[in-house]
Amino acid sequence: MRIGELAKTAGVTPDTIRYYEREGLLSAPERTPSGYRDYRAEVVDDLQFIKKAQALGLKLSAVREVLEISSGGKPPCEHVRATVTARLAEVDQRLRELRTLRATLRETLERLDRAPAQQAGCRCAVIESA
Repeated sequence: MRIGELAKTAGVTPDTIRYYEREGLLSAPERTPSGYRDYRAEVVDDLQFIKKAQALGLKLSAVREVLEISSGGKPPCEHVRATVTARLAEVDQRLRELRTLRATLRETLERLDRAPAQQAGCRCAVIESA
């Protein structure tokens, strides 16, 4: 299967497939005598796995590790558990940061609502006093 057909079937772009090859997520395919990439049908499954892992918030480096463990004949589930646990901790931390930012933004809006109008050419006193 050529790259365009593979991309369409898997719901990605040809550039995404080339990128995944460069990053080691996909093996380099066979080439036709004229130099075109010739993919096996199983690569669709690989691409769908990568997309699902990304949808879970896994970084491509983590997906590569899972694929490497799996291709080595070992079940990667314990590695996936550790990776997902670490990613969840990162997301929880980011949520805490976003809640703090949200509170700061709300407070700033309230201060802006109470602030007197400034003259043209002045900087915003609410930001300067933050």
